Amino acid sequence: MSPAGEERSLPLPERWPRASKFALSACAAAVAELVTFPLDLTKTRLQIQGEAAAGPAVPYRGMLRTAAGIAQEEGVWKLWQGATPAVYRHIVYTGVRMVTYEHLRDSVLGRAEGESFPLWKAVVGGVSAGAIGQFFASPTDLVKVQMQMEGKRKLEGKPLRFRGVHHAFLKILSEGGVRGLWAGWVPNVQRAALVNMGDLTTYDTVKQFLLLNTTFVDNSVTHSVSSVCSGLVAAVLGTPADVVKTRIMNQPRDKQGRGLLYKSSMDCLIQTVQGEGFMSLYKGFIPTWMRMAPWSLVFWLTYEQIRRLCGVTSF
Repeated sequence: MSPAGEERSLPLPERWPRASKFALSACAAAVAELVTFPLDLTKTRLQIQGEAAAGPAVPYRGMLRTAAGIAQEEGVWKLWQGATPAVYRHIVYTGVRMVTYEHLRDSVLGRAEGESFPLWKAVVGGVSAGAIGQFFASPTDLVKVQMQMEGKRKLEGKPLRFRGVHHAFLKILSEGGVRGLWAGWVPNVQRAALVNMGDLTTYDTVKQFLLLNTTFVDNSVTHSVSSVCSGLVAAVLGTPADVVKTRIMNQPRDKQGRGLLYKSSMDCLIQTVQGEGFMSLYKGFIPTWMRMAPWSLVFWLTYEQIRRLCGVTSF
């Protein structure tokens, strides 16, 4: 058989390993996103709540009252408002970050099979992969955040900005140009770098530690323990940057696409701390953590299982 014929006879994961891993991670991320999306919506509403720069303060609601309020005032299905761009975002974001991290870990940073991997290398890989993935996915994240706030605008008697996902993309593009689609990309990338330092780095490090130093084997129990640890660390590191990112993305803009409330992510950080106190940077931490923990659990269990089913080696 000719070399070309031999190549065509190989399974898809071996013929196109990176494309296959991209598709598998995107599928796992879509499942995790749909399961945990109501917590993401609640988190976003909490982060905007009490925003000093936006005008008069509104009565504070906690996580459960915010979620219940959305269901009662806007309808249960509104808990999934913005889910479509969120899934779009994770197809791009998770696919790129997972493929990038594995490539950096195995080909650039040189992890050897069955050997411990230095923590600093895992941090470099996680931060780099998160930043690259989020940069490409930033427009979809912008649309997701703005669509999540549409229900609140309706209750306040304000006109809705978008008729759907595609209308949102087109309107943002027409009002702010291509640059407008990347509004808030700096805090977005900063957040993603921190979150992935918590998520990818922690999951990979904890998993390898358990496999090399304990009686744990490469199964669902090990994946579950590693994912719970990664969700907690990611929430602690990523929440302050997530608050800044959400506020910058949700702020009104002029015709040039410049924000009217904040000049930059640093300006938003300073205004938030001065106006609402340091702990305001952890607004939405509980739903963030409560979302990241099940998200990580669902994602990593799904991802590891479909890799195994498709004949791809364990992450």
